[in-house]
Amino acid sequence: MLSHQFAQPFREAAPYINTFRGKIFVLAISGETVDNGHFPSLAPDINLLVSLGVRVVLVHGIRPQIDKLLARHGLTRQFHHHRRITDDDTIDIVKQAIGLARLDIEAALSTGMPNSPMHGAHLRVVGGNVLTAQPLGVVDGVDMQYTGQVRRLDTQAIHAWLSNGDLVLMSPIGYSPTGEAFNLTMEEVATETAIALRAEKLIFLIEGIGVLDEDGELIHNMTAQQADERLAADTVNEEARLYLPYTVRATREGVTRAHLVSDSDNGALLTELFTSVGSGSMIARDPLVKLRPANIDDIGDLMALIRPLEEQNILVRRSREHLEMEIGRYTVLEHDNRIYGCVAMHPFHQEETAELACLAVAQERRNSGFGELLLRHVEYQARTQGLASLFVLTTKTAHWFIERGFSEMPPSELPEARRRLYNNQRRSKVFVRHL
Repeated sequence: MLSHQFAQPFREAAPYINTFRGKIFVLAISGETVDNGHFPSLAPDINLLVSLGVRVVLVHGIRPQIDKLLARHGLTRQFHHHRRITDDDTIDIVKQAIGLARLDIEAALSTGMPNSPMHGAHLRVVGGNVLTAQPLGVVDGVDMQYTGQVRRLDTQAIHAWLSNGDLVLMSPIGYSPTGEAFNLTMEEVATETAIALRAEKLIFLIEGIGVLDEDGELIHNMTAQQADERLAADTVNEEARLYLPYTVRATREGVTRAHLVSDSDNGALLTELFTSVGSGSMIARDPLVKLRPANIDDIGDLMALIRPLEEQNILVRRSREHLEMEIGRYTVLEHDNRIYGCVAMHPFHQEETAELACLAVAQERRNSGFGELLLRHVEYQARTQGLASLFVLTTKTAHWFIERGFSEMPPSELPEARRRLYNNQRRSKVFVRHL
């Protein structure tokens, strides 16, 4: 039905909407995104973030704008170690380029035509001299002149704007106490801003879709350590190579998550932020998936997780009271602080064995390897307790366990205490794996 198709995405996005309200996102767009006309399609999605209570800082680049103006004025581009040398003529071009880019961005963010996503939005865009810069100086004997680096940010002013519901637009230019302007990079400004504001997210909107593996497949989740290893091995695709070091630094200095997302794939930004699968690459300081002991506050999530499997007669029905009494035997699997799996272990020390029970993974994550993680965790628990084997009772998933080294045994070989509870009407098959 149309009502279900309309409502279901809202329900799936609700946990993220609740989590992100009041949080700071730093979005970084390149000058190419503005120059090639991709930004107007991003503007409605950025406006939606603000309307949902996300506090947005938008940082833009100006590389192609500078290059076009230099060519128009007959001036030569000068670089050293991939950084632009900004002389007297070039700093004037930088100022012009910033004006052109900001005007295009503000125009797109001001759209409010009827029947458009931004109708009635009245999004306010603010900015100012909140970024203090200093000269990069002489590098390898080359005077970088008006090329600079971030010295500090006026976070108090930025927080005040964000608290007022404004979108803060920042350009890659900073000012010194002596009244000089310095040309900066978008990547540095975005990263330093995210760190200084303790942002929830730093998001680079890039030409590609994210970090790709050796087979050209998108890597959805990475730790900062894994990103570092790929950079060291030079196995990062060109579209992501420029931005990945900044995501690593940001996550190691307090930014909760960093993302690389396509700037041209329609809806990619919202898909990355408000679905569990995402559309780009997310980088975090620590692994996103973790196993932990369940506690009484997890009961509601556990019941929601196992209820569909109970209805399909895959799992035995468990009451809330039963889960509360047995909660100490359960382990939950979290991905990005949301529970997607669980398992229980019931040891029988006299027989040196344990039952693996209530292994469940959310439907949308069945192909994520979460079942394997939970199985290995129970195996580890059993070994550390000196147990020699694991057994499981199942009616529907026999092949899954057989493929993982379990073999069938008759119910008569169950530990006596468990054999007394065996349900002859359910007629579950019993499988065992020796450790």
